[in-house]
Amino acid sequence: MSFNTKRLVESAIMIALGTVLSLFTFSGPWVYGGGITICSMLPLVILSHRYGTKWGVFSSLVYAVIQMILGFSNVQYAQNVWQAIGIILFDYIIAFGVIGFADCFNGVIKNRYASIAVGTVVVLLGRLACHFISGWIIWEAMFPNELGWAAPIWSIAYNASYMVPEIIITTIAAVILYKPLGRYFRGEDLKKA
Repeated sequence: MSFNTKRLVESAIMIALGTVLSLFTFSGPWVYGGGITICSMLPLVILSHRYGTKWGVFSSLVYAVIQMILGFSNVQYAQNVWQAIGIILFDYIIAFGVIGFADCFNGVIKNRYASIAVGTVVVLLGRLACHFISGWIIWEAMFPNELGWAAPIWSIAYNASYMVPEIIITTIAAVILYKPLGRYFRGEDLKKA
């Protein structure tokens, strides 16, 4: 099997795995979306480490489109085209696309466990930042919060309430899995055709 075929097949499987994991959420009190998943971002983090940033971002964007299709009803809440574009970008395309940068700290931080942990935390904080912007600028305009909180405070409180546990769970899982799957993370088993 050629390198490109192997990469495509593995990526399709990992994207599918992440998609299936995203369907099993602890939805809790998040009536406007969001929830804690069982490591649905982990396959994207692994793909980024295995095949590099470019392929990681590409895979993450494919995943983002799938998530957008599955959650398309969210886009339908938009009251105008700008809100629809904002939801598409900040709740899907950019929010999930940043996950592909998870391997960016590999050359900067020599300890691989630390680089995986830092990379995972940073990209998931990037996802949180996207949801924060969307909640503050778009969702608050459509559905003002009942508590009367300032929009930025409400947005960070709401989105961090599910993203912080997601960050912790995914980071711990990535670091734990690195020991048995280190060769896979590093792509040592790959042989270019």
